[in-house]
Amino acid sequence: MSDATLHPSGVEAAVLSTAVLPQHPVPIVIIGAGGIVRDAHLPAYRKAGFPVAALVDPDIDKTRELAAAFDIATAADSLHAALAAIPQNAPLVFDVAVPAKALLPVLASLPDGAAVLMQKPMGETLKEAAQILRLCRSKQLRAAVNFQLRWSPVMLAARALHEAGKLGSLHDLEIRVSTFMPWKLWTFLRDAPRLEILYHSIHYIDLMRAWLGNPQSVYAKTVRDPRTSELAATKSVIVLDYGDWVRSVIATNHGQDHSAELQQSSVQWEGTKGTLRAQMGVNLDYPTGRPDTLLFAGSESKQLVDIPLSGNWFPDAFIGSMASLQRFVAGETSMLPTSVEDAIDTMRIVEAAYLSSSRGGEKLPEASLD
Repeated sequence: MSDATLHPSGVEAAVLSTAVLPQHPVPIVIIGAGGIVRDAHLPAYRKAGFPVAALVDPDIDKTRELAAAFDIATAADSLHAALAAIPQNAPLVFDVAVPAKALLPVLASLPDGAAVLMQKPMGETLKEAAQILRLCRSKQLRAAVNFQLRWSPVMLAARALHEAGKLGSLHDLEIRVSTFMPWKLWTFLRDAPRLEILYHSIHYIDLMRAWLGNPQSVYAKTVRDPRTSELAATKSVIVLDYGDWVRSVIATNHGQDHSAELQQSSVQWEGTKGTLRAQMGVNLDYPTGRPDTLLFAGSESKQLVDIPLSGNWFPDAFIGSMASLQRFVAGETSMLPTSVEDAIDTMRIVEAAYLSSSRGGEKLPEASLD
């Protein structure tokens, strides 16, 4: 990719920053009718042309209302009722969008051998993640976790530029979020013992792994915010150790509401040949959000270039995560990047971060005055 192609036409921009779609999408059964389904899953599937066969949630009134809004034929209060309304032996993909603590019983109720995309996190603890992995293996589920950030248009564009050699050798990856997150939107988080890392920074941990692989070790501290004292920790610093030549850090603060101008939501990659900075707009004025952006500067021209994108994290990244599973199930690809077999490593890093935070850092050594 030459410097000239950093200003591609609309068609080229779409190729640069959109996910590969399945040739023949399979109907989707969505289990869960909460805000993330309304704001991200369903808009993404409608945009991509993915058929949704049924919507399932115990709150049948909410389910019917949401199904009507997106022209979904079947709204049901149980999986049994939903499957009874769908032709038997029809190929399906199950989209499980429920809180982490509800994943195990829902997965257990799915047909053996089913294809399933489950909401992150993969359980509330590493122990639960291991139970989910064992269950998926025993039921032979073709299962992936919806770590969708890596499929957002801005991240796909960043990956394409790196693979074209624009960054050179990557030696610095920093994610910085200082915004205001309205945690009250998710009532199930009120009593959650783990919050920020497990439910938010897990996206960034997964993104780090997508770029750098598993770290050697993890250093972390997660702390509470005095303005939301009823919640668990909502601010974190996580350092992933990749040796002496790569700096990898995640810094988050979800209570910054004094000024929109001072808020940040960015990923920055620095290589030997260039630097990329992505803005993740959804974190700015969530859930309305702002546009995602991507800036590039190379070591030769030093000129700052605004890379065109074809969408935003919300809802477009949810196209990519579902497309990845659908293409894998159809045999169009042999890769399932966020399979449960891979996602367990993201959960291992999450667990390591909490362990590091609880154990504390190095105590100050005494200064010898002799």
